[in-house]
Amino acid sequence: MPRSPHGGRHELGQNFLTHRPTLARITALVDRTSGPILELGCGDGALTRRLAGLGRPLTAIDIDEHRVRRLRAALPGVRVEFGDATRHPLDAAVVVGNIPFHVTTPILRRLLSRKEWREAVLLTQWEVARKRAGVGGGTMMTAQSAPWFAFSLEGRVPAWGFSPQPSVDGGVLTITRRASPLVPVSDRRGYEAFVRAMFTGRGATLPAVLAAATRAPMSRARRAVMAAGATSCRWPRDLRPEHWAALWREVSRG
Repeated sequence: MPRSPHGGRHELGQNFLTHRPTLARITALVDRTSGPILELGCGDGALTRRLAGLGRPLTAIDIDEHRVRRLRAALPGVRVEFGDATRHPLDAAVVVGNIPFHVTTPILRRLLSRKEWREAVLLTQWEVARKRAGVGGGTMMTAQSAPWFAFSLEGRVPAWGFSPQPSVDGGVLTITRRASPLVPVSDRRGYEAFVRAMFTGRGATLPAVLAAATRAPMSRARRAVMAAGATSCRWPRDLRPEHWAALWREVSRG
């Protein structure tokens, strides 16, 4: 195949999914959703062909124009476009894709800042999927998004299930926009700053971290943690979305 001016497979971060159980799993997860589908990084079309079988409007993009041309000819019923996942409009109800590992975080941040889509099914590095789903403790990015999105870890993909084989396993992550946000959208900027202050703050206990992050008296911080039902949590990473929302309400009242 001719070389793309944008680089070869490694330069483009393309580790093509060949693991059939995962291809079937992602297709089944997408099948549970409704509405038009946007596939990011379609590559040679292993997943695209399965998604096309769902019989829904499907747009597939890739940064390699040679693969776009070949897949466009092979799947005339699919809208296949040359496009960069870090810039292309995320304007479909469902976003799905095998995300290039080296741009996972920028794509996730961009996805979580857009309003058009409802559900996403993404294949990322295993540790990214695990952390975003809150397995083993939450992260700042997940906590900042949790009032508006629900994250779920849907499986691990062995490194040998990709070609070329990466150095790490992959993970299937689903993200669903909450029908009823836990925090008003109008509070998002303030809430995100609050979460950042909590994750970067100091303290030996959660009330101490909260007091330092909000400059509140320790007595008020203890009452806020108790009112949020978070007394069993020691660190910000231990808080569930409901805890974060409740703490924000307490902080906002203060």
